[in-house]
Amino acid sequence: MHLKRWITGLLALPLLIYMIHAGGLWLTILVASASLAALLEYDRIAYHAWQTALPGPIPVVGLLTIPALCGAAHVGRPDLMLAVLLVHFLLAGMLSLFFFGRDTRVLEIVQKQIQGVLYIPLLLSLLILIRQVPDGFLWIFTLVLAVFAGDTLAFYTGTFLGRHKLCPSISPGKTIEGSMGGLGANILAAVIMKPFFPPDVSWTQILLFCLLSGVAAQMGDLFESQMKRVSGIKDSGGLLPGHGGMLDRIDALLFATPVAYLLLRVF
Repeated sequence: MHLKRWITGLLALPLLIYMIHAGGLWLTILVASASLAALLEYDRIAYHAWQTALPGPIPVVGLLTIPALCGAAHVGRPDLMLAVLLVHFLLAGMLSLFFFGRDTRVLEIVQKQIQGVLYIPLLLSLLILIRQVPDGFLWIFTLVLAVFAGDTLAFYTGTFLGRHKLCPSISPGKTIEGSMGGLGANILAAVIMKPFFPPDVSWTQILLFCLLSGVAAQMGDLFESQMKRVSGIKDSGGLLPGHGGMLDRIDALLFATPVAYLLLRVF
């Protein structure tokens, strides 16, 4: 498992760096593709316990918001992103009226689908907006480094040194020691990336950026673990050998990205 984890990561890393550096359409395609894969996996988790086929096209409407959200972010229009979310809500609510008579679970479908759209494509598309700010490539690369380094060091610190459970009701394998190791990796990411930024970016800013994003990342990991535990699923999918599914790989990034976006707005 460890070998597959490293091989997958090392093979994907050059492509990830190139698309983030290129920005523009390449980054939009990357975000949209990851969102599509992750939202499909989310649907599998959300409706895993259901024994019959989902009624109606409501989940499909959720998938169609991905290109719309990413497109709005691509042209730098957060207001259009909000409009996409409102249209999605209205369409989902309207469609539910046609299917309620045959299956009252349709309201639950709407609730789960709205959560899925807010959780995955909305949060991930904020990466496109971050890329458009001054030094956007550096900020995104710092965010990704902090999140993935934190996840990796938390995994190995918890494996070899973990003694005290962090949140056993959700993820019995995660430990306080692993969490501290992850935060240490976040600080290390700040130290590594600080020299690449202009002098007007202070140590306080870069440290806050990495640490607060790192804390949010750990919460994101636990949030997805919580969903999988409720549904009785171990991995969201098998798309990435050694990592599970796409959602398993980006769950931490989904919570870290809005924190990073808000911090940059403050900075």
